Amino acid sequence: MTDRIPDADRTAWEQAGVRLDLDGERAVVTLCDPKRRNAQTPAMWRALAAVGRALPGTVRVAVLRAEGSSFSAGLDRAMFTPEGIPGETGFLQLAAATDADLDAAIASYQEAFTWWRRNDLVTIAAVQGHAVGAGFQLALACDLRVVAEDVQFAMKETSLGLVPDLAGTKPLTELVGYARALEICATGRRVGADEAVAIGLANLAVPAEDLDAAANDLAAALLAAPRAAVTETKALLRGAAGRDFEAQRAAEREAQARRIRDLAGR
Repeated sequence: MTDRIPDADRTAWEQAGVRLDLDGERAVVTLCDPKRRNAQTPAMWRALAAVGRALPGTVRVAVLRAEGSSFSAGLDRAMFTPEGIPGETGFLQLAAATDADLDAAIASYQEAFTWWRRNDLVTIAAVQGHAVGAGFQLALACDLRVVAEDVQFAMKETSLGLVPDLAGTKPLTELVGYARALEICATGRRVGADEAVAIGLANLAVPAEDLDAAANDLAAALLAAPRAAVTETKALLRGAAGRDFEAQRAAEREAQARRIRDLAGR
């Protein structure tokens, strides 16, 4: 299955700080620039978006992990400088762009953060150390989060005069509620492992040395269930917030009818 993805693509992704490994129905996406604490750049975002597009249809579970002591220190601060990042559009240039071009640029960045919630996949973020700003939002992009006991989530955008704009505000609000999400974002404070589990931000906290094993165990448990049943269930749960009680009951009936007929071979 690995030879379906050109070596040139894999090399380009790794140069941008992203590695993809495929193992049957499981994919592992690794942020692999630990010397820079996996600081994020537009090149990394393009690589993450490309990985999402390249995943074989046989993949059912994707695990997002990171090398080094930090999951991701957030956006590369060079984006804020006059020099910027070579070959990339810096914030000063973005500020001078037309409304349409600025919107298109941010939309392109968001592509790295949106595919993780597709109904045909279940995604798990294994998060250690600092997950700041864009790093926090990347962890939020996944369906589930397993964290190391040393994890420190922080949404620093507001402290910098910005807003979280990488598709993180909706999942954060869904997980912890409006009031707590506002407090976390507006203050930029750190959220540790115990609090993350207590408020529903993380599913499980484990010692740092057990993080990969815990994520792999969760992936194995998800793969043990029939794919179509998991896909239908994920779609039901994701759509529940937008339906009233009667509409959700109807959606359950429709989904179950499809499963019954499928199991009966009809």
